[in-house]
Amino acid sequence: MGIQVPDACTLPTAEQPLRLAEFDALFAAAVRDVEHVSAGNVRMSLTGPAGLAETVRDLTARETECCSFFTFTVTPRPASDGEVLTLEVSVPDAYTDVLDALAERAATASAGRTS
Repeated sequence: MGIQVPDACTLPTAEQPLRLAEFDALFAAAVRDVEHVSAGNVRMSLTGPAGLAETVRDLTARETECCSFFTFTVTPRPASDGEVLTLEVSVPDAYTDVLDALAERAATASAGRTS
C-alpha cells in the first residue's frame, strides 16, 4: 500500500521516495511488532545493533521537520545485546490514514524479514 503524501508535507517531491526508502529499510531491519493503540496512535517494537535509537531519532526528527503533524516518541528498553526500543507514532485525527499506511508498511516490511 502506498502512502498518500498529505499537502501538509513540506518535503520536496523529489526527496519523498528517498525518505520512504529510509523508513522501509528501518522497518525491514528493526521492527518486530506493530500495535494499533488507537486511531491516531501506533506503537512499534524495534531491535537492532548499537546505534539504533540514534538512527531512529535522526530519521523521525527529519520527518517531523517536513510533516509536523507526526509526533514520534522513542523509548529505549533494557537489552542484553544491541538496542531495544519502542517507537510511538501519533497523528491528529485528520491524518490517521497516513498513520495507517505507515503502520502497514512497517508490518509488511518486518514480516518479510528472514532473521
